[in-house]
Amino acid sequence: MEDIYLKETNIIVKSKIYNNYLRELEELESDRFFCRHDYEHFISVARICYILKLEENVDVCKDMIYATALLHDLGRVIEIKEGVNHALASVTIAREILKLTDFSEEDKKRILNCISYHRKKEKAEDEFFNIFYRADKLSRACFRCPAYKECNWSFQKKNHEIIY
Repeated sequence: MEDIYLKETNIIVKSKIYNNYLRELEELESDRFFCRHDYEHFISVARICYILKLEENVDVCKDMIYATALLHDLGRVIEIKEGVNHALASVTIAREILKLTDFSEEDKKRILNCISYHRKKEKAEDEFFNIFYRADKLSRACFRCPAYKECNWSFQKKNHEIIY
């Protein structure tokens, strides 16, 4: 039953603090030419990460995957306004939002560590971090992007076809 109902994820997505940050982020990036960090991106990351979890038998529950995906880029608000690295700012925001949930302290720590790690390419000991990093990158349909030529991602990093 655990993987069917996303109890903690739904607490997050229905919370006022989450929706305030999400709304502000979407407003701040409304004119962004490059990939946006919006709800669609968050959900795509979650779904791809869950596929990778199933295919690679990674020990992480669906609720943690979705919660992490919903929170991982909220720090873009702080990055845009104050220039702080968004992975670090996202940890601060996520820590506050996770207080609303019943995730164990160990699970919260794992979520926060994954968020802080989500921009690092190096292999991590925790396979959750590795599949999350890949899901974040795979969520982008570069081949359909109007900013393809101007994007600073290398040709090798861009997604040229649907993989997941």
